Amino acid sequence: MNFLAHIYLSDNNENIQLGNFFADSVKGKKYLNYPDEIQKGILLHRFIDSYTDDHPQVRISKRRLDPKYGLYKGIIIDIFYDHFLAINWTDFCRQSLHEFSELFYQNLERNFDILPENTKRMVPYLVEQSWLESYATFEGIENVLKGMNRRTQLRSQMDLAISDLQLSYEELETDFHIFFPELMESSKEKLKTL
Repeated sequence: MNFLAHIYLSDNNENIQLGNFFADSVKGKKYLNYPDEIQKGILLHRFIDSYTDDHPQVRISKRRLDPKYGLYKGIIIDIFYDHFLAINWTDFCRQSLHEFSELFYQNLERNFDILPENTKRMVPYLVEQSWLESYATFEGIENVLKGMNRRTQLRSQMDLAISDLQLSYEELETDFHIFFPELMESSKEKLKTL
């Protein structure tokens, strides 16, 4: 899953949200350098990634994509699933997506000093361009895919994947609706053990 889902699955806990958000920047056992709840967020992030990668419905989604994306298919599906979470937000959360996003941005600003350096560089763009809300639009998803393609020095061709989303939109949304409730339940159970 991408940023929106990771933050959402953090049990509305600001510190778990932080760890879950920047976990990819924390390698190996370096998570132990953070306070307990942030550690839980990092470990939850790792669980979510592993669970998602191994889920049979996610594999079905990956097969819907053009073979040219190769190993980047998982990242593309993560982004697509954040789109479906955003457009179906009211099915999962009573708080509006705008309010949820604004509260998270405030959390980032309050805790800016503890963020990893590469996360600090990204935060101004995330807030200014309201990335979390932008997932609800094709334009927002296309911008994310273009940005990810640039990060891979144009090797991934992820910028072209918006056409795959449009081509298989209903099937991918169905995949999401099968997968995401299972991820929610498994994440909730995992949090109890952390």
